Amino acid sequence: MSQLESWRGLLRRADALAEGLSDGELARLVRRGDLERLQRGAYLAPGTDVERHRLVVAATVAGLRRPGVVSHTSAAVLHGLPLWGTSTTRVHLIRRPPAAGSGSARVHLHVARLPDDQVTVVDGVLVTDVARTVVDLARTLPFEPAVVAADAALAARTVVPASLTACLADMGPVPGARRAARVLQFADGRSGSVGESRSRVLIRRIGLPAPELQVRVERPDGSVVGRSDFGWHAQRTLGEFDGRVKYGRLLRPGQDPGDAVFEDKLREDEMRDAGWQMARWTWGDLDRPGVVGARLHRAFSRGPRAA
Repeated sequence: MSQLESWRGLLRRADALAEGLSDGELARLVRRGDLERLQRGAYLAPGTDVERHRLVVAATVAGLRRPGVVSHTSAAVLHGLPLWGTSTTRVHLIRRPPAAGSGSARVHLHVARLPDDQVTVVDGVLVTDVARTVVDLARTLPFEPAVVAADAALAARTVVPASLTACLADMGPVPGARRAARVLQFADGRSGSVGESRSRVLIRRIGLPAPELQVRVERPDGSVVGRSDFGWHAQRTLGEFDGRVKYGRLLRPGQDPGDAVFEDKLREDEMRDAGWQMARWTWGDLDRPGVVGARLHRAFSRGPRAA
């Protein structure tokens, strides 16, 4: 998991550097809009818009003249599902037929069949349950952000694959059903972060073989050297997303970050000694698929020879 994804609210430069980000990476995140520079050495971190949307949802629902059920991206926010590359400018609501209307500048109104068992309550607000929320996102969002949300729901074990496919089947031939089926087939709860989910989509997009996830590397005696985000056994290659910024969450109580970096270097050296090639990429690399593809292709070409 990227350390960037765990920060909320104010992010100070000193804290970012301590967790492994460089000034160059901070500058790139600002240019891409993933961080907002408030003043010298202070940034507004991801998640602030999401928290703001949660408050907007509560205020909007309280002011409705006709009730509705919070849905789609707004439901995802209430359920704590990550949204990547997705607007939260409008509150999404479902009303059952024969309701009509297109909503307003603040409300996106969906008219749809909604069984009672697909509705729950979060923070006192009626909201589509996690399964229906994930399926609605899978029907309406592009593939990559839909996979991010579906992976997270499966990883949190708030849904299982069977409940998602059953929910989609129960909806019948609704718009976006085929798109949703592709998302649900690809979703995998072993993805550990937004970045890992996006990495899987990138790997598929550039036509590389699908990796195994959370690959354990063992010594001859069966003890574990470590675990890697991605693995290709035939190519003897391991892949890791955003490895440099993982150390903060891996620290043992009282452990110095420099010691964690050193231990990770030893772990990687032992994996290489065992015949594995390593490829790493960062958050910024996810927008440069050619860079990630080239690193993996080079590792693949070395892998069989090393083995």
